[in-house]
Amino acid sequence: MIKDEILQLWPELLWITNEDLREKTAQTWELALAKSVLTINDLHTIPFTLLCGDDLQVSFMAHKRCVVHVAYEAGKKMNEFFKTNLPVNMDILISGAILADVGKLLEYELKDGKAVTGNYGKYLRHPFSGVSLAEQCGVPPAVCHIIATHAGEGDLLKRTTEAYIVHHADFMTFLPFKERLKG
Repeated sequence: MIKDEILQLWPELLWITNEDLREKTAQTWELALAKSVLTINDLHTIPFTLLCGDDLQVSFMAHKRCVVHVAYEAGKKMNEFFKTNLPVNMDILISGAILADVGKLLEYELKDGKAVTGNYGKYLRHPFSGVSLAEQCGVPPAVCHIIATHAGEGDLLKRTTEAYIVHHADFMTFLPFKERLKG
């Protein structure tokens, strides 16, 4: 049973039709929150990235939910237009999009009320810690692949269609901020 606080954080979990995958996706967030110094409330206030400086006003959850929605709509359109020529597994896609940055909960710490890269994050970036958290909860390899390849580390691997969608949804909702805030 998905905890109410996780479902409030991620109402998009209900888009996952496979109940087992939905539960494992939610459990991964529960585990990350249990291991993190961050609270659910922090996720609504901390910036989604530390790479854009102090001027970024977009919260972790605003960005993450946008990525999920962009990936979801892209997956639906690809299934509509490409049908069986390039099928997108929507459950894998949605779970992967929801879990892509779950490892940031271990990567970040709060210092004087601000999110910073913590000691753990100095050694392991969130794609690695995210896969570790997901595997502990029994998340299937196809979803772990999305977590592992959504960021720059994935440029060295062959991505699945679902991984490409999440990767591009993530970067198209990040790079414009990075460019704008550079000046």
